[in-house]
Amino acid sequence: MDNNLFCNKNLEIFKPRTKARGPKGSLPLDHDLLRYSPSGDLFGMTMDAGIGWDPACLRDAEVLILSNLGGMRAPDGRPIALTYHTGNFELGLQVEEAAKTFKQEHLTPFAAYVTDPCDGRSQGTHAMFDSLPYRNDSAMVLRRLIRSLPTAKAVMGIATCDKGLPGMMMALASCHGLPVILVPGGTTLPPVEGEDTGKVQTIGARYANDEISLEYAATVGCRACASAGGGCHFLGTAGTSQVVAEALGLALTHSALAPSGEKIWLKVARDSALALKTLLLKGITVKDILSDKAIENAMIMHAAFGGSTNLLLHLPAIAYAAGCKIPTVDDWNHINLEVPRIVSVNPNGPVAHPTVRAFLAGGVPEAMLKLRRLNILHEDVMTVTGMTLGENLDCFEDSLRRRELKSHLKASDGVDADDVIMDISKAKALGLTSTITFPKGNIAPEGSVIKSTAIDKSVIDSSGVYRAKGPIKVFVSEEDAIAAIKDGKIVKGDIMCVIGGGPLGTGMEETYQLTSALKYLPFGKYVTLLTDARFSGVSTGACIGHIAPEALAGGPIGKLRDGDIVEVVIDTANLSGTINFVGTKDTVLTPEEGARVLKNRPVHPKVNPHPDLPEDTALWAALQSVSGGTARGCVYDVKRILKVLKLGQEALVKIEAEN
Repeated sequence: MDNNLFCNKNLEIFKPRTKARGPKGSLPLDHDLLRYSPSGDLFGMTMDAGIGWDPACLRDAEVLILSNLGGMRAPDGRPIALTYHTGNFELGLQVEEAAKTFKQEHLTPFAAYVTDPCDGRSQGTHAMFDSLPYRNDSAMVLRRLIRSLPTAKAVMGIATCDKGLPGMMMALASCHGLPVILVPGGTTLPPVEGEDTGKVQTIGARYANDEISLEYAATVGCRACASAGGGCHFLGTAGTSQVVAEALGLALTHSALAPSGEKIWLKVARDSALALKTLLLKGITVKDILSDKAIENAMIMHAAFGGSTNLLLHLPAIAYAAGCKIPTVDDWNHINLEVPRIVSVNPNGPVAHPTVRAFLAGGVPEAMLKLRRLNILHEDVMTVTGMTLGENLDCFEDSLRRRELKSHLKASDGVDADDVIMDISKAKALGLTSTITFPKGNIAPEGSVIKSTAIDKSVIDSSGVYRAKGPIKVFVSEEDAIAAIKDGKIVKGDIMCVIGGGPLGTGMEETYQLTSALKYLPFGKYVTLLTDARFSGVSTGACIGHIAPEALAGGPIGKLRDGDIVEVVIDTANLSGTINFVGTKDTVLTPEEGARVLKNRPVHPKVNPHPDLPEDTALWAALQSVSGGTARGCVYDVKRILKVLKLGQEALVKIEAEN
């Protein structure tokens, strides 16, 4: 061992203080506090004074600020320690702005942190097995932190990205008796020259297929994240979650997708602090804001923006936490048929505008104003502004903020706001279609999901229908599938079937490594992908995920074999579709006959839970499975779990007695 561990030339280091005088002043106690308050409340004041808060202010109402802050940032903005992703690196700036505002308003701010992982960093690794389960874990820890400060009168959540933000919304939604507010962490800036953070994740696959040079990959890989904070600058799960938070009424009007680190982004935090104080004074709680109507407004905005398919997992979980009706596949389908897509952003287009342009073009309230004449929004719902949604829209419509930001978008980027968030007639003329289709068939009797609007238009016929039929290539892991792509074993017209990627197999991993590789390879638009796993919010192409039941739950997808003939039909105009096993090279079957054959087949012999699946994730998968699975948002239905455990224990006792 190095002797420097126990030696030092400066002997003062061996003389630490053994006592200190402590804070000046005294606690603002009175007879009733001392006589009737829990000891924890009193000791809490002692600790607050010890930390350095002015003892005279310790009777002010307490507010808890929760965030996903990660890493350590120096005052000049440079990292002292890195974090998992840009989305949580600058959140401390918003925490600081909110806390200062609370203090000015004679509220005592507390801050706690539950950081979050990065789906982009996890792609292609076993870290992805923890991605979706983390959402439930973080929500659980956040709820425990809220309950662990029983003196808090209101809660603010600050979050940005794919799992941290849905987890934060689940936690806030469960605070039924408290005022809450959500501060979206915004978006990172795109580079002046280079690639967006979705495309740049494919440099490995493109290099392997001789699409780009080593030098090009190194350059664009370095500059894709052009600013230090914020979520990816495409409308993936992070951006969509921010849109949904605002549409729910949990976040201030025109707060989603603001550019991280900019003055207007900091103003969102200050304004949110003032709004939370108003909610506290008015006695407006989250139960007054989150309702079935609010959930439907969020679904409407999801459709209007063309959001990530992952929200089909997250919004039901938020609804469950709030005690609202959980939206079904039929509910989603109804909304997508009724609501036109009017926002042109990356990845759905038609122009791949970064999300910061959607913010400058007016963001969520702008899209709501465009849809107003359809009378489909519930404008009577309460929001965190302390006003109804309709009142918020009236204020925004004639605001200086709206005019100036649109003008700045035109001056800085040469883009008209109406080309980003369009009038309904203009969007229709440009061919914007609704986003999501839910194909069924003998491979997916409980349904599946495809972002049908993101299928390449050149492979869709004049009626708006995508068709694929042929022998399939089956893979029992994402690793095998991506290796086949990189090794040139996937060609134009192939139908890939990746099975065993559901919750019970891999924690329902996100397979963006596959979908992005297909998107940016010249033959990719001619390849169809079927899987029981899920996709990134930026995934595009003829990629059908969430196929249910999953392979390891006995789903028909787990019974497919190499060479089976599969037929895929996706009607992108009418939002309907089918995926059916229709026989083999030697035997042609109807979908009904195919269903009977699959029913009698054993599961593919190589389909098993991934050998590296963590025990934590296996437990999560089991708990969410008995709670209703992906259709209910992978939640923990405690009453149902306890019922299953009780019945299981009784059955086990009976079996043991018989033996």
